Amino acid sequence: MGNMRRLVAYYPKVKRKKTRVVYVGQVAIGGENPIRVQSMTSTPTWQIKETLSQIERLYQAGCELVRVAIPDEKSVLALKEIVKESPIPVIADLHFAGTLGFKALEQGVQGLRINPGTFKDRSKLDDLIRACKERRVCVRIGINAGSLEPEILERFKYPSPSAMVESAVRWVEYIVEKHDYYNLKVSLKSSNWWHTVKAYQLFARRSDFPLHVGVTEAGGLIPGTVKNTLALGYLFLKGIGDTIRVSLTADPVEEVYVAYEILRNLGLRTLYPEVIACPTCGRCEIDLMPLYQKVVEWARNIKANLKLAVMGCVVNGPGEARLADLGIAGGKGVGIIFREGKIIKKVKEEDLLKAFFEEVERFLQDHPERFIT
Repeated sequence: MGNMRRLVAYYPKVKRKKTRVVYVGQVAIGGENPIRVQSMTSTPTWQIKETLSQIERLYQAGCELVRVAIPDEKSVLALKEIVKESPIPVIADLHFAGTLGFKALEQGVQGLRINPGTFKDRSKLDDLIRACKERRVCVRIGINAGSLEPEILERFKYPSPSAMVESAVRWVEYIVEKHDYYNLKVSLKSSNWWHTVKAYQLFARRSDFPLHVGVTEAGGLIPGTVKNTLALGYLFLKGIGDTIRVSLTADPVEEVYVAYEILRNLGLRTLYPEVIACPTCGRCEIDLMPLYQKVVEWARNIKANLKLAVMGCVVNGPGEARLADLGIAGGKGVGIIFREGKIIKKVKEEDLLKAFFEEVERFLQDHPERFIT
């Protein structure tokens, strides 16, 4: 535990903005609750088996809320079984077809994402909010820079952060005042990460509703991770954000992993072991990259607060990674296992991973407090 106490001091101290608490099913959001991690399925929702399989993978990765698209009637009709079998609350993503929202509620979804500005008939929006209130379904007011109301764009000239905030505040106030409904959360997303940051900051000054944070149209795994990390890291350091989705043009499970990496590196939330590794150099005498990937994949199946190291050099590896709880370093045909920088075992290269995993399991048996429940 000594290393962990020292490491905690290196994380920034974040004072989260106090927001009201809302519920998506049984999952509490806002207030002092953990920052919730969510994602969205990429399968056609009407393909029930495939969608449930992806939801299960997301759940195993640590996803706590899942959003599914409902672009058509057959997708909505699939929701009943999906909601019944899903291990986490299901949020229906509604865009233009307002009638699908009512049908989604009938199928039992626990959340509904809407962009109120796309409703041409205000009475239809009113009816939908009343239906959500009757069922205590959480509504996310999702404001996107690319789909602001014409009157907002006319006033602000372009989809600026101020324009996005004006739209969000207007709809929140409308729903609260007309319907006396408060089970709401808000998102204000742009593909420009700095505009996203400014919009969330401006809204947070004007409202205490919980915020779902993310950057839309961020791109693939590498560029999308960079954009999201810049925006979300900045916001979380300011104490802003209650749920997170890292939007990526990639397997949605990667969104969950990236989200937890961002939260872990800010000292906000940990789910599975951190795995550090050296960048390799001419001293490396082992094929480090596949070794590192195998350790990462194995560690993702363990819910524990650990720091593991995969190093390519037996000379400097233990010293450079001495703050890790456990680590391995490769040599020519052999490898070593070290604990807090001290070598505890030397094994053949082909036996290195098996021996390392056994040592990690032994460590956790001795330190059950490291498990995350």
